[in-house]
Amino acid sequence: MGDDFDAEETRSFLQNYIDQHGLLSFIDLTVESLGPDEMVLRVPFDESLVNRDPGNGSVHGGVAATLIDTAGGLSVLSTMADPPNANVATTDLNVSYLRPTRGDLIATAEVLRTGSTVGVATVDVESTVPSGGRDLVAVGRGTYRVLRSEN
Repeated sequence: MGDDFDAEETRSFLQNYIDQHGLLSFIDLTVESLGPDEMVLRVPFDESLVNRDPGNGSVHGGVAATLIDTAGGLSVLSTMADPPNANVATTDLNVSYLRPTRGDLIATAEVLRTGSTVGVATVDVESTVPSGGRDLVAVGRGTYRVLRSEN
């Protein structure tokens, strides 16, 4: 990414995209921080996202998978010269679950490469714990087809 990267402008664009997206706005996804080749997203814990009985279950694995896919894809998108006029489409997603959680989910995505047609990102998902720390609960890797508008 060049020196013209405007983190706040890109973060605002990505948060607006999330807010307009039905599923992503439903899970209350927010862009915590954004820098060149890295992004942090958060989904706050909510009983509506748990498996089984409210109060007894853990956050559904699909929430972590969605977070990994979204963090990876948006981080790749953010590396493009003109994110509002580009898009990405997931071509491959790998998710490994490490432990259940009942806390907020925080995803940190790192872009490994964005080429002319493909981008790749890795994502670590941590969960807040009652002691105030974080546990690593899932890891993933996504491959995304880069789609640029033809102006």
